[in-house]
Amino acid sequence: MDFVKHIFATIIGVLVTFVIIFVVFLVFIGALVQQSTSQSAAIVPDNSVLYMSLDHEIVEKTESNPFGDLNIPGYGASKSIGLNDILKRIQAAKEDDNIKGIYLNPSTINVGFASLKEIRDALVDFKTSKKFIVAYSEMYSQKAYYLASVADKIYVNPEGAIDFRGLSSSVVFMKDALDKLGVEMQVVKVGTYKSAVEPFLLNEMSSANREQVTSYLNSIYASFLTDIAEGRKISTDSLDRIADAFLVRNAEDAVKYKFVDAKLYKDELLDEIKDRLKVEKDKDISAVSLLTYSPKEKENSSKNKIAVLYAYGNIVDGEGTTGDIGGDKLSRQLRKLRKDDDIKAVVLRVNSPGGSALASDIIWREVELTRKVKPVMVSMGDYAASGGYYIAAAADSIFAEKGTLTGSIGVFGMIPNFKGLLNDKLGIHIDEVSTGKFSNLMSDMDRPMTAEERSIVQLEVDRIYNTFMKRVADGRKISVQRVDSIGQGRVWTGNQALELGLVDKIGNVQRAVQAAAYKAKLADYAIVELPEKEDPFSSILSTSKEKIKTWLFAEELGDYQKYIYDIRNALQHTGMQARIPYTIEIY
Repeated sequence: MDFVKHIFATIIGVLVTFVIIFVVFLVFIGALVQQSTSQSAAIVPDNSVLYMSLDHEIVEKTESNPFGDLNIPGYGASKSIGLNDILKRIQAAKEDDNIKGIYLNPSTINVGFASLKEIRDALVDFKTSKKFIVAYSEMYSQKAYYLASVADKIYVNPEGAIDFRGLSSSVVFMKDALDKLGVEMQVVKVGTYKSAVEPFLLNEMSSANREQVTSYLNSIYASFLTDIAEGRKISTDSLDRIADAFLVRNAEDAVKYKFVDAKLYKDELLDEIKDRLKVEKDKDISAVSLLTYSPKEKENSSKNKIAVLYAYGNIVDGEGTTGDIGGDKLSRQLRKLRKDDDIKAVVLRVNSPGGSALASDIIWREVELTRKVKPVMVSMGDYAASGGYYIAAAADSIFAEKGTLTGSIGVFGMIPNFKGLLNDKLGIHIDEVSTGKFSNLMSDMDRPMTAEERSIVQLEVDRIYNTFMKRVADGRKISVQRVDSIGQGRVWTGNQALELGLVDKIGNVQRAVQAAAYKAKLADYAIVELPEKEDPFSSILSTSKEKIKTWLFAEELGDYQKYIYDIRNALQHTGMQARIPYTIEIY
């Protein structure tokens, strides 16, 4: 009996100790967060420059990240910033008398072309203040050079390089790998171009898919060249010829073809900036990083408010997590905005490749109801395709960037068959008892679907596709036949979508806000961004296991992590999906 008591007391002691250690850990983290937060607001001295590298993670909207300033040995820091804050800080720097210019130091920028265009446009607007922008890098990626092309002067390290070869888009195909594993992906779809399933069925692009990728890639490339041509005063034909022959590879080539203004070492670049600031050579430059620049926001006490509601990530059923669009969660937010009399208009910012067809329809319904009460505008980010377009279709007006990937109006169902893996390779067999002929439809994973079962699933996919087309037809005031002709799962750029009538204007989120204000007849209004940031302590408690694993292993996986995540996410998305063909990487 004493032995049992001793064991019990030991267990209780261990549990109490664990709880105490956990609480102390949270207090410690909280103290670090509070300290980093209090130090994050950088004081900007007079005659300063804003430093922008953009080599950190760029997300759609800045999220609470209690670990962002913690540098853990072996893992580094996980700094990130939202596109929303990048744009606001560039605008604030334009109006900040203490900031005299921007030192742009880009190398690799991990963001889509639509978001990149918004940042570039903000820099173009910054130049109207007559303040300078100087760009310098040891190595410019194509996206980095696209951004740098807006600068007054572009410099490169004498031994540096510029990557300028034209754009390409790649897809990872897994058919042979699945065949070797004994896994068959049973696919039912609608849409000639609905290519989300191709990586599981083929080892290369279908002709239809290659056609659409070629089309939207050329559209993005045309805009890419046009903006660089305007910035550097080089014709688009010359740029295309230079890229096609890969004539610019090193710093010498860059000077020869007028891609940069000069070759400089870092000390020479700093002297150049000192001259612009009229700072003596032996003095330091006063610089503030975009990450820590925290300008005081202008207060607007107007009772009239325009809500900018961010919807980014995969569309999933239920609540979802940070980085996902939960159908129930976003619908609840829309209902709340609809009933709030202070909210006079809503701008839904969509950056999503799509996802659950059911969740998309649930969100669509709330957008439709809200539009009947107050203006609703949609601003599209890098992606607003398939389910992302579904939830946008009911808005009063849709704004997209030229490089936005949208459309992909189509539906597919994907049911894995693990018979070869389970039965033949692992020797695992499943037996069951059912009460009906179709009781185990889509749940029995160790056999192929019968012809009758496949016919039933196809009918459901067709029904959802017809509903999708009807939603678009009603929202865009065009016929279902017209939607079908430009649908079929095909992806379009914002430029192409404008010509087809799928979007109304080319423009960023600010243009959507201005349109919302005009429709609501507001001369004075305040902007409210939603969802609100979590406080740091809540963010710690809500940090998911998946997010922690991603954070810990991101450095080790490097560029390969995106392929692993693509495969994992694709295998998770079974059932009826309204989703863009795949994660599109453009280099």
